[in-house]
Amino acid sequence: MTTLAQLPDAGSYVEMTASDEQAARVRVVHAGGAGLTLSTPLAAVPRVGSSVTLRWSAAPRGRFALPCAVVEVEENRVEVLPAGEAHVEQQRHFVRGGGGEQIILRRDGWIDAHGWVRDISEHSARAHFEGTNVVEGEELRLWIQLGSEIINVPATASRVAMLPQQVPPGPMSVEIVAVFDSGEAQARLIRRYVMRQQLLSRSRA
Repeated sequence: MTTLAQLPDAGSYVEMTASDEQAARVRVVHAGGAGLTLSTPLAAVPRVGSSVTLRWSAAPRGRFALPCAVVEVEENRVEVLPAGEAHVEQQRHFVRGGGGEQIILRRDGWIDAHGWVRDISEHSARAHFEGTNVVEGEELRLWIQLGSEIINVPATASRVAMLPQQVPPGPMSVEIVAVFDSGEAQARLIRRYVMRQQLLSRSRA
């Protein structure tokens, strides 16, 4: 059982992710007893019964990761119960970055859909495509250009959002969060690429 010492402090801010989607910053309203009460942005409120992961600093080792089950939602207040032990993730296991890289979505019986990456990590990518229809849970194959390297992985669409282009009026764009098991060799490639991009970004700042 997760102890109080392994829970984030009340009043602190933590990251909350569902299905390895982009993290939302949420505030811990109460931590104690059986679970936690969170205050979340309305756009990031999860469904009752869904699974989320909370992450907060475990400096200098990395950060804690705690799997939780969502048991109650009232407006932007979310009650969660730990569904396992909090464990420490080392920095190399959760790098996320990039943006603008070329990505191709491939499916049997469909024309390839070309798009661009919003961000990528070792086990997920968030990307935009135009003129394609994808449903949550659909199996995909992703071809992603990372500098001079290419990764080609099977993936599953975990979240799909339609985004109509307003100015100027144009074709419907779809944002897809896809999760995948890249394998250690490709995971290292993604980590090196993301960390290199982060260093370049800091050097230009």
